[in-house]
Amino acid sequence: MAVILGTVSSFISIYLGLLFIRVLLTWFPNIDWYSQPFAALGQITDPYLNLFRSIIPPLGGMDFSPMLAFLALSFLQRALAPLAASASMGF
Repeated sequence: MAVILGTVSSFISIYLGLLFIRVLLTWFPNIDWYSQPFAALGQITDPYLNLFRSIIPPLGGMDFSPMLAFLALSFLQRALAPLAASASMGF
């Protein structure tokens, strides 16, 4: 069980990094999101971000959905940490 929780935690860390790169790249308007590797990054991150865009639509040209997406993943990662620790101890 600890291995699974550790793997999920590692996946969340990697995904948070990909989301961070995606958000930083949106500051550069000349990026062609239809060319590689940007298209792959968009295909990986946009479905998750779209969940939050349906909750918080862009307001005044600003998209606040990534902040909520980061908070949700960070909360999940922090909730898994004690579970992984207790699973590794055998409780």
